[in-house]
Amino acid sequence: MRQRPPNKWGILFSVIFGIFMVILDATVVNVAFPTLRREFGVGVNESQWVISVYTMALGIATPLAGFLADRFGIKRIYITGLALFIVGSALCGLVPAPTVEIFGQSINGIWVLSAARAVQGFGGGIALPLGTAILFSAFPAEEQGLALGVFGIALVLAPALGPIVGGWLVDHDLWRWIFFINLPIGLLGIGMASYFLIDRKSERKVALDILGFITSAIGFGSVLFAASIASNEGLGSTKVLTFFAIGFVFLAIFTLIELFVAREPLLNLRLFQRRVFTIATVVGWVSVIALFGAEFLLPLYLQTLRGKTAFESGLILLPLAITSGIVSPFAGRFFDKVGARPILAVGFFILMINTWQLAQIKADTAITWIMFLLAIRGIALGLTVQTTLVAALSVVPGRQVARGSALSNSTRQVVQSIGIAVLATLLTSTLSQQVKDFQSQYQNATTSGQNSAIASIFTGKGLCEPVTAPPPNVPGSEIITQILKVRDQACQESVQGFERAYTATFFAALLAFLISLFLPGWPGKLVGRRAADEEEGGESQSSAPAAAA
Repeated sequence: MRQRPPNKWGILFSVIFGIFMVILDATVVNVAFPTLRREFGVGVNESQWVISVYTMALGIATPLAGFLADRFGIKRIYITGLALFIVGSALCGLVPAPTVEIFGQSINGIWVLSAARAVQGFGGGIALPLGTAILFSAFPAEEQGLALGVFGIALVLAPALGPIVGGWLVDHDLWRWIFFINLPIGLLGIGMASYFLIDRKSERKVALDILGFITSAIGFGSVLFAASIASNEGLGSTKVLTFFAIGFVFLAIFTLIELFVAREPLLNLRLFQRRVFTIATVVGWVSVIALFGAEFLLPLYLQTLRGKTAFESGLILLPLAITSGIVSPFAGRFFDKVGARPILAVGFFILMINTWQLAQIKADTAITWIMFLLAIRGIALGLTVQTTLVAALSVVPGRQVARGSALSNSTRQVVQSIGIAVLATLLTSTLSQQVKDFQSQYQNATTSGQNSAIASIFTGKGLCEPVTAPPPNVPGSEIITQILKVRDQACQESVQGFERAYTATFFAALLAFLISLFLPGWPGKLVGRRAADEEEGGESQSSAPAAAA
């Protein structure tokens, strides 16, 4: 009996709803991080697990997604991933603060919250790569660029709306709703997926690559954990370097297992034998540093130096999401017509110029100018992010798209996390020891009751915002004058740090631009997905209809 024909646009919008929820949650929780520390009464080291555990679970689950889809059916596993994410979200919102009674023992709720975040991360790690694979199966070859371009709207809007939504909820003392907000979105995504998606799985029983899973879990988990704590511990700290070393050793073992031992590899690393897949994937690695790594920097600039709230920072960053969301579908449509090369070349050229301009921003740069630069940056983002992914998967046989998507997402997560850790290190590399000491001393001074005058002057002010020194007869005026001197120095050194970090992302954009020129597309003979399929022997073209059936 034939299955009903798939509704490709219904499939597209059901995937958008589900993946939007997963991506939105990550940025919303980052905004609420200081609030969670206060609510549970813990320090940075304990509260860091809320983010680290989520990142590790996401990285561990992603390589597993392709196997689970082949074994149990892509529709069933995708919905299971969304369901796990919703369950984890509900548990996160229900965790009592500050302590929880478990088997008669009182423990801090932050550990229960971290466990619930692991459930979230595991569900998200399954759903994210499968969403892309589902779209490739639902749309014909000549429309896959358009499909992923429209899908890209969710990928850029969710991170932009996260700080706005999270900032508003935190400001109104509704921090639990940063988790509860996922429930209606996720349930709608599950409902649409249940109706629109057509299930498919391998005709034979696929075996789990146990050795590959164990080594990938340790490898990806260790690297992502090291990257997540690097901003607090320091990239050169013993703890960070140890986990990086463990991670890279196990990833090397994982590579050998997948290539020479496993009969049915967890991740098909032989896809890197395909020239287009390799070039597009490498371009994607470099581009996430140039794009998303830089987007990690600007909120810090706005909040730390300019004194903006998370909500205000989100509004300032909104033009980036708007222009990117507008451009992304057009970029996808153009990919179907002209191939990846011209789109990526234009996108990365814009990104280079834009990044160089951002490297020149100062402590008093007009916010309107920054918003204009962000709008231009959104154009570059819309042209490049999804295009690199479509170009890579365009030469993957339809039956292997889920595995290819898992491979692409797994490696991007690692590169993006390491890139952010490196940028954070560059950001602080310009700070003198005097400024670093000032930061901790200033926190102690402003929280002391006898220094309430200091707190009233500096609270809510960015490092580079003007502050009027008090008259000499005011209590604490000498301390305030000393603080102002070091504060000015901290402002100058921090601006230099941002300049250094953005300069690094400029060279990443330049590298991505040069590599992208080797991809197929106009004015060359090979254009679009069909031409790429022909280059690779037509494997994916012949299997794509079966995948969509």
